[in-house]
Amino acid sequence: MLLKENIPIKYIFGKIKNEIIMVTVYAVLIAVVYNNFHFTRISIPIAVPTILGTVISLLLAFKSNQAYDRWWEARTLWGAIVNDSRTLTRQLFTYIDTHYGTDEERAFCERMAKRQIAWCHALSRQLRGEDAIRGLEKFLSVEDIEHIKMYSNVPMALLELQGLDLRNAFKLGWINEFQQVEMDATLTRFSNHMGGCERIKNTIFPATYSVYIHFSLILFIMLLPFGLIEFFGIVEVPVVIAIACSFFLIEKMAIHLQDPFENRPTDTPTTTISRTIERDVMQMLKQNYKQEEPVGGGLSKSKVFYIL
Repeated sequence: MLLKENIPIKYIFGKIKNEIIMVTVYAVLIAVVYNNFHFTRISIPIAVPTILGTVISLLLAFKSNQAYDRWWEARTLWGAIVNDSRTLTRQLFTYIDTHYGTDEERAFCERMAKRQIAWCHALSRQLRGEDAIRGLEKFLSVEDIEHIKMYSNVPMALLELQGLDLRNAFKLGWINEFQQVEMDATLTRFSNHMGGCERIKNTIFPATYSVYIHFSLILFIMLLPFGLIEFFGIVEVPVVIAIACSFFLIEKMAIHLQDPFENRPTDTPTTTISRTIERDVMQMLKQNYKQEEPVGGGLSKSKVFYIL
């Protein structure tokens, strides 16, 4: 995703480079023919392209609004993933006493926390059509990797492993029944967030709507020089180019926003969000606890112990 405030001009106009070239050639051709061949001097009332342009503006505004709604819903879902990832990690270290518990309990908390990081990265890559397992080796055990390789939906397989570990923790008495229900509810929310992202990914924007708007836009640009040339002469060329660029840029913006998981600069920044979750969870894993030891003079010093 583009995070800079100043978007490069080259990037902006690079998206409509072909359209600009075609409009320029067309506008110049109309101006040359109009000024050199008197019998071809055709002009239309400026009101005709004006009315058509107004209609297209309303349609583009509606399309842009709907496209932004899809993008914002995707961003909202990933914001919820951030919150619930932190919640799950907090639940692990508040429900289970990792300071004075057994090594198995600490290993359980570490395994589930790292698996949650892997889930976020896997979901991000899977939504973008990439290899969901790539790079997960540093968060998962060999057994987990072998297990998820049998699934086409890697995030779902990771949630299954989380649920199995949660059940085992309850059977071993590390968590009570209430805590199990609370943590399972958190896992259920992850499943719901994943389903919401997949719905946006797999539900395409109505193709006929986009095609009709695009054809109407082409008709508008084809009529525009005939409505301007009588008043502007050769100057109609830059005027037509400027107006056409405005409409094409709005159309391209809507097209890019309507699909927020296509690995484009305008996507929902799932990679950045996943790295933020990784940073926060790893910091929670490395939180130290202090064991007071008496030192001469009645003072005490703190010794730091790490879970990892």
